[in-house]
Amino acid sequence: MRLTTCPLDCFDGCSIVVGDDLKLKGNKAHPITQGYLCHHLNHYHHFERIEEPRYLGQSISLQEALDILVEKLKTHAPSQTLYFKGSGNLGVMQGVSKRFFAEHKAVLASGSLCDEAGDVGICEGRGANLALSPLHVKEAEVVIIWGRNPSVTNSHMLPSLKGKTLIVINPVAIDLAKNAALFLQIKPKGDLFLALALCKALLHVKGEDKAFLAERTLNFEAFRDFLEGFTQEELLSKADVSEAHIEAFLELIQGQKVSILVGVGVQKYRFGHSVLRSIDALGALLGLFGKEGCGIGYLSNSGFGFDAPFKVKAQTEPLPIVDFGNYAMVFIQGGNPLNQMPASLSVREGIKKASCVVYFGLHENETSQKAHLVIPACSFLEKEDVKLSYGHPFVGRMPKIVESEIGISEYALTQKLLEAFGYTPLESEEAILQKVIDSNSMQKEGFLVSKSYEDMPYAQGFYTPSGMFEFLEDFEEEPLEEEGFFLLSAKQNRSLNSQFITDDYLYVPRSLGLEQEDKVVLQSPSGRCEYTVMPCDFLRDDCVLLYSGAKNGNVLTPHLMSQKGVCAVYQETKVRLDKVR
Repeated sequence: MRLTTCPLDCFDGCSIVVGDDLKLKGNKAHPITQGYLCHHLNHYHHFERIEEPRYLGQSISLQEALDILVEKLKTHAPSQTLYFKGSGNLGVMQGVSKRFFAEHKAVLASGSLCDEAGDVGICEGRGANLALSPLHVKEAEVVIIWGRNPSVTNSHMLPSLKGKTLIVINPVAIDLAKNAALFLQIKPKGDLFLALALCKALLHVKGEDKAFLAERTLNFEAFRDFLEGFTQEELLSKADVSEAHIEAFLELIQGQKVSILVGVGVQKYRFGHSVLRSIDALGALLGLFGKEGCGIGYLSNSGFGFDAPFKVKAQTEPLPIVDFGNYAMVFIQGGNPLNQMPASLSVREGIKKASCVVYFGLHENETSQKAHLVIPACSFLEKEDVKLSYGHPFVGRMPKIVESEIGISEYALTQKLLEAFGYTPLESEEAILQKVIDSNSMQKEGFLVSKSYEDMPYAQGFYTPSGMFEFLEDFEEEPLEEEGFFLLSAKQNRSLNSQFITDDYLYVPRSLGLEQEDKVVLQSPSGRCEYTVMPCDFLRDDCVLLYSGAKNGNVLTPHLMSQKGVCAVYQETKVRLDKVR
């Protein structure tokens, strides 16, 4: 048996015991994994993968596929070649292919479909975005789960929630809401206003941590003046919560160790960075940073403090709004833009215009099915890598467990391309990965951990130029249409975005009087599409929901980008619903 680490896009970064038969089990000795794995890994070998290369729908050998790739790269101008990388696998070595495309002078799609707006907001206030691990949350007395669903996206956090007072804030009634001491089913896009309302209420009752504000923040008085520009009534109205909710919240957290777990849903709007800054402002008023059992956790910068071996200088285009139609050749690695990109109707039209679309990945999806050239990748068991988690400080080695009989690794593909074009070759995989580990790792109780967590996060100061926490002082709201339903997207436990087993239903509140399997048409400024209905009890009456990965799930989402951070803004829209007669 050998140890490896899960590569998937998840907070948990599980440590895996691989048996001689390649069966995967959770590592009982690992402080986070504690011996159990998620649905995806428990059924990992059951999911079909791309088993052979193909060109124009015909099976070919791997060598033929590589020869065609080189030929196409030589016959298309670099300025007409786009590199697009997804995030289904978060191993360090996944970025190695950027090295070739940057040296080739191709255009790199840069940014995020997921979390970058929130990350920028955190960094504006704290200077760096560090993780709040389950081991830290275990010491909390009250845990606020804000726009996150740990049962689905962060299951190894659940043991740390046992016995805690829970406050759940979400437009969706997630399962943890049932046992929460307080559940605030707020209006979508209301998170910023709720955070500011809580800040105003906290100051009104003089519940702020005065010592923390005086010693560790830069512009508290300016923030106080900023809050004075809002009435409590307008903030509560925008969040759709009551004064009684605010009073109950403050009563629950008074004098307690509080941890706040924030998910990406809160920042799927144009002002997403400001949402995280407002939640961080609440944390600063409470003095939550640098204290045992306290803090605010988001998707952290997993590479903070580590050497970044594939940081390149290149011409870039914003990934969330990239126009594929502007390029003759498109190389897509480990992504599914035809399903996951906002305004997917325009994405489809753009992909159609490209004369050569290359898909390099592990699983079939909407994008691989439209690609001209398909190259199968190695699974995480078939290549060397290292995983840096955005949910905890543990560093996970990922040794090659078995040789691949099907695919090629990102490292091997990149090395072949560099050789074919006479560019400088890569160092060995072992040397690259060891440099990453050595740059910011240490041994602690038998495990590799990031040195950035040698002290409690932010205990020694913030990473801003001033070394202090910096409050937001303004934001720019872009109101949604008055009419229509909020269109929500969320993760579900049998898929990871468009990977694995997706759920294509449109979930609607029972108040609409629709029946299961009814057909409805949704329409937004971005498109129009028919969906099959699943009534439910977990939505507000003004919301409908499509799980991430649902077929045609992004036909209706907007071709927009966050104000700061290069991030998609899936929920910056409303939709009209009509029943199909």
